[in-house]
Amino acid sequence: MKQGLKFLYHVLPAYSLLLLAACQSGQKTETAEAEKNTASLVATTANDTLSCHSTIPSRFPLQQTTAQTVSVANDKAGSANGEDSPKGMVWIPAGSFQMGADSKDARKDEFPKHKVSVDGFWMDEHEVTNAQFAEFVKATGYQTTAERKPDWEELKKQLPPGTPKPSEDVLVASSLVFTAPSQPVALNNVAQWWSWVAGADWRHPEGPHSSIKGKEQHPVVHISWDDAVAYAKWAGKRLPTEAEWEWAARGGKENTVYPWGNEGVEVGSFKANTWQGRFPDQNTVKDQFYTTAPVKTFKPNNFGLYDMAGNVWEWCSDYYRADYYQTVNKPDGVKNPKGPAQSYDPEEPTVPKRVQRGGSYLCHDSYCSSYRNSARMKSSPDTGLSHTGFRCVY
Repeated sequence: MKQGLKFLYHVLPAYSLLLLAACQSGQKTETAEAEKNTASLVATTANDTLSCHSTIPSRFPLQQTTAQTVSVANDKAGSANGEDSPKGMVWIPAGSFQMGADSKDARKDEFPKHKVSVDGFWMDEHEVTNAQFAEFVKATGYQTTAERKPDWEELKKQLPPGTPKPSEDVLVASSLVFTAPSQPVALNNVAQWWSWVAGADWRHPEGPHSSIKGKEQHPVVHISWDDAVAYAKWAGKRLPTEAEWEWAARGGKENTVYPWGNEGVEVGSFKANTWQGRFPDQNTVKDQFYTTAPVKTFKPNNFGLYDMAGNVWEWCSDYYRADYYQTVNKPDGVKNPKGPAQSYDPEEPTVPKRVQRGGSYLCHDSYCSSYRNSARMKSSPDTGLSHTGFRCVY
């Protein structure tokens, strides 16, 4: 799925990307013909798909094993129930683990598994909410990336030389909104379910006529990496490293596929906010949530962290490189890795990327299954989407 920025200029006309359409319902009326075509669509495209938004361009418009408990180092720096616990945070103890792929669904950038150790740290027990982000904006007057007019001088640095400047009516404040197609589609073109919507931002998740009223405890979305860093600095925190995030998600367990263990996401009780049904056109909403769910809706992992799988993607501090794990695969392991010195994504070599983790409400086994502990995603730091948020560490 090497669409990248090409879909802007070749697959779709660049000037038609501002599709002012509200998020459609994913529960469509089925026909016999649609059902007949679904299996072949999935079979021919799923294996070539990296994830639900992996090659969306930057801001410019568009083997399972038995669980084993890992030995956790004694750490006197803090405890989850200590008197000095920061509000809304839990203590993640120091420890060592095998970072990387644990299942047959793993992708190339999750290999090889390699030994990593991290020091203890505090982590937000849940994703930053709309209410929390509103406090930040009220205190600082901050304006998110999605709320600002794009800067062409910055954008063209990520585009092929000679790319013409689009008209001013395209360069408007906007963000990417999931828009369900009306029928089954091949899964190799993300433009079929993502739309650049003018006026979409954290206050208006589906576009200018939507709001977050009644969703104060939902995770904030349409957050770029730059926005997340700004909030973290204001809060006296920082974004987690990718290694810290995966260690925290595993909850002190090794060789488990998901934060809750090895049981499939749709087996038994609901474990995370994910897609149910046929992606991307039909969501049965069995878990009662078509988009985001309030934080702490589902059970926490062993460290007491909520939504380490599903709900929204979470930014990490690291640059993204597809081959990064190969460079840190040492016999003695690596301690507190902070990611590569620079980004390189072979699918979009001119676009710098940062790591995202955890999957979202759009993830499904037939497509990305990115609610796995080791699953990696990447996006340019100026990109916000309707399923992208964050949490902080300290």
